[in-house]
Amino acid sequence: MKKLLVIVLALFCCFGFTDVNAQKSVKIGHIDSESLFAIMPGRDSIQQALQDFYGTLEKQMVAMQQEYQTKVTDFQQNEASMSDIIRETKVREISDLQNRIEEFQQLAQQRLQEKQTELTQPLVDKIKAAVAAVAKENGYSYIFDYSEQSVQTLLYAEPTDDILPLVKAKLGLK
Repeated sequence: MKKLLVIVLALFCCFGFTDVNAQKSVKIGHIDSESLFAIMPGRDSIQQALQDFYGTLEKQMVAMQQEYQTKVTDFQQNEASMSDIIRETKVREISDLQNRIEEFQQLAQQRLQEKQTELTQPLVDKIKAAVAAVAKENGYSYIFDYSEQSVQTLLYAEPTDDILPLVKAKLGLK
């Protein structure tokens, strides 16, 4: 049953799109953008800047964790001699510090991603411009990215008609 369906779909594709293909041939290409990015000039300085930024964040994180560990150790050693109010204050202080560490971790990860985007965007834009130029020069209709981290991303497509207004009208939407 599945084989029959596949055969019918294949025949439909071959004969059903003959008129469309007669008007214009579709040329599809692909690229491994990770391999290209790896050999781009300036990539090493971007990596170094990211490592430096990460190192700064990591130093701050280590300092916060050391402060936390010192406070916990001090609390554990002196808990028996503390009054209730001092014990509660120390527990709250340790808890607050733990919350600040967790917030810092989340914020640091977010800032690292933002920094990576900020630093790599000029190279990405340069690659996209080159892909578009090559596609136009060589008559490609579509260029896909087949790198490992990409899931077959469409990098370039010829300008086409936006059918959103037509679909909206068909659905009765404004």
